[in-house]
Amino acid sequence: MSENSPAAGIPAAPSQVRTLAVRMTDNLRAQLDVIAQLNDRSVTEEIRIALEAWVETSKADPKVLARAETVRAEIEREAKTKQSAIEAIFGGTSGAKTPRKPSASA
Repeated sequence: MSENSPAAGIPAAPSQVRTLAVRMTDNLRAQLDVIAQLNDRSVTEEIRIALEAWVETSKADPKVLARAETVRAEIEREAKTKQSAIEAIFGGTSGAKTPRKPSASA
């Protein structure tokens, strides 16, 4: 099927396929079954196509993009904090420190 073809002739890298359970009403499932039959595809393929379209739509959503920038900034702040902590413990400018041996009572 054409949905599996790589975009712009670029070979697709093999990726792991994972299972996702989706709960839906009987009415929605019946509609999905009919749509899949009309498109001569499986229900699984219809769901995958719909999810791919939703992901692409979300990538262009200004609210999602703004939130992504906020999350990225938070991740960078946390990473810098952890890097500073590691530097303080293991690689400070005062030279190499020998690690302390744990006490016998620990």
